[in-house]
Amino acid sequence: MQLARAQKIAEEIQKRLSPYCSRIQVAGSVRRKKPWVNDIDFVLIPSDPWNLQHEIAGMGQVKMSGTKITRVMVGSVQVDFYFATEETWATLLLIRTGSAENNIKLCSLAKKKGWHLAASGEGLFNENSQRIAGDTEQSIYEALELPYQEPERR
Repeated sequence: MQLARAQKIAEEIQKRLSPYCSRIQVAGSVRRKKPWVNDIDFVLIPSDPWNLQHEIAGMGQVKMSGTKITRVMVGSVQVDFYFATEETWATLLLIRTGSAENNIKLCSLAKKKGWHLAASGEGLFNENSQRIAGDTEQSIYEALELPYQEPERR
């Protein structure tokens, strides 16, 4: 679908779910502002999990539901909701924004240093398994000695 349509759907979903989230942000190709979008991704921190799940289920056919991700078909559009905590927010937003190529680059650089960038959102860990970055997206780039890239450039 075209970006404009995806953004409109994402805005409506965000408005509907915001009362049940302490944080919610669109991720994926919509956040990267790609002209064509296959699905819509959100990263969110629930503040009212029961009502949040009720609202999500009311949006369409639930394809997958778990503690880390819920996938719903909103009409013909696949929408993925990734559940974060304050600690995992920034890293999960970075990973779920992508692109896949950007994620591979970041993970490869981390691996060359003997580090690990956790796709779960836990953060960036050094060779001693100590969390050294992940409070912000920028902190991960800085730790890997890279200039920060805005989502549109990933």
